[in-house]
Amino acid sequence: MNTTERNNKILFWASFFTLIAAGMGFSIRGDILADWGKQFGFTQTELGEITGMGLVGFGVTIIIFSFFADSLGYGKLMIIAFLLHVLAVAATIAAPFAYASYGKPGAYWCLYIGQTCFALANGTCEAVINPLTATLFPTKKTHWLNILHAGWPGGLVLGALVSLGLNQIGGIGWQIRWGIILAPMLLYGALMIGRPFPKSEASASGIGVGQMLMCLLAPLLLFLFLLQALVGYVELGTDSWIINITKTVLGNDDKALMAFIWTNVLMFTLRFFAGPIVHRISPLGLLFSSAILGAVGLTLLGLPATNTVVLWMLAVTVYGIGKTFYWPTMLGVVSERFPKGGAIALGFTGGIGMISAGMLGGPVIGYKQDYAATQNLRAEAPATYSRYKAEEAKAPLPGLEKIAGLDNAKVGVVNDDGKGLVADLELLKKENKTDKNADALNKWWKEDPKAESYAKDDKPKVNQAVLVGGKQALAWTAAVPAAMAIGYLLLILYFRFTGGYRQAHIDETEGGMSEPATPQ
Repeated sequence: MNTTERNNKILFWASFFTLIAAGMGFSIRGDILADWGKQFGFTQTELGEITGMGLVGFGVTIIIFSFFADSLGYGKLMIIAFLLHVLAVAATIAAPFAYASYGKPGAYWCLYIGQTCFALANGTCEAVINPLTATLFPTKKTHWLNILHAGWPGGLVLGALVSLGLNQIGGIGWQIRWGIILAPMLLYGALMIGRPFPKSEASASGIGVGQMLMCLLAPLLLFLFLLQALVGYVELGTDSWIINITKTVLGNDDKALMAFIWTNVLMFTLRFFAGPIVHRISPLGLLFSSAILGAVGLTLLGLPATNTVVLWMLAVTVYGIGKTFYWPTMLGVVSERFPKGGAIALGFTGGIGMISAGMLGGPVIGYKQDYAATQNLRAEAPATYSRYKAEEAKAPLPGLEKIAGLDNAKVGVVNDDGKGLVADLELLKKENKTDKNADALNKWWKEDPKAESYAKDDKPKVNQAVLVGGKQALAWTAAVPAAMAIGYLLLILYFRFTGGYRQAHIDETEGGMSEPATPQ
């Protein structure tokens, strides 16, 4: 292996570890999301806003930096990414201190800023690693992009294993869990520092930003962008909530993490074999099959009967296989069909998916949970709903009905019979401190509206409503991959009538595009 080959391999695996860092953070955040709700009193909609807007920042950053990926330099962008990652860890860990001083709004904005920085860092990495991989492996883009994005489920698995291990130890706060994601960040930083980076395939062929932008107006690419928006909604939007919902369904944190680990081990493994699958059925055939499986899997997860470990594992296996190839194969299709789009076309593809996940997937799936849960509790036990509803009615998007979801701080109190609240108050008293939020929660529990006296009757009704909310949200979300399947089928038919799906190449002498004589 010569020096260039060695440098390229190190760059590829460093890129791989940026996705390990992103996946670990995403996984650990999913596990501690309930802790944020309980500690700070957030509703599901508010938690969706905290995580969702971070994904929007992720998407916007990918798009913005894709314009400067070659001119500014990949190495400088990775320094920016590293600094943002460190800031994301620090700002998120500071949330309890902001809560002590400024209450719920202080914690909200601290977490919001921290998660936005995390998203910005991930977006900066994504603006680099996708065109970099396409440049390093120009004849096998879809295959190597799938291997690169195996880092994402790999990180999700590592994050879940960290959570599972710390659960066995017990007594480890969410701040320490979140701080652990610094490890892969330091690793990718050390691997990339001082290394020379190649320019994108399009830039190296003399194609300027203007020509790259012109590619974005192609009707076929615009349709792919629409499909990528659906991919972002269903893949990352669902992933934002799946651990939380699984905990509710299975009633056990460790079993929920094990189910999450299994689906992502499946994804990690299968992505290494995308090349042979694509060779047999084409990228679009793979995407169509995946969308069908994704729709079936979400439908099964949303069924009331899917409430045991065995049935849940079978359903998440179907869903996990379905979502495995969405993201990297879409990047591969865009890169193969529109090589003149360079880093910008890939940046828009990733950015649109992330923005969709942030503005629609995370918040709307959270809203769907609140909506279904409140409808259930209002119908079955209106008095219980009045005791546990949040103070403010919200909706994540204009046109949606504003609803007062369940206050997760109150739900947390009833689920541990007030023991955690008593322990918190005793600790505050011992340290001679006061906390107006804990005092208000204690007043609600003890006096207004005497929730403690109703707790035994309220507890099963509240938990049933939360369960109904989670399952119904997954069932409704199944419509998204079903729509994707229709879109991919239309593309398959289009290419069948126009000569078949083929990879397009940049003509190095004229900057044009030529196609190989035989389909992939």
